[in-house]
Amino acid sequence: MAVKTDKNKCLRCGGCVGVCPQVALDLTEHGIVCDAKKCTSCGICVNFCPVEALSLKK
Repeated sequence: MAVKTDKNKCLRCGGCVGVCPQVALDLTEHGIVCDAKKCTSCGICVNFCPVEALSLKK
């Protein structure tokens, strides 16, 4: 699994990037991008997002 971003909800605040222990998230000009090879699906970023723009995709 990896993190999926709802680009309509995402504020691009970058907070999720800072809390990811695996450094799997990156804030780009297109929004949050998740490196599925690094992501362990721990859900820390999903729980941190204030607008619920992140989810774990299966």
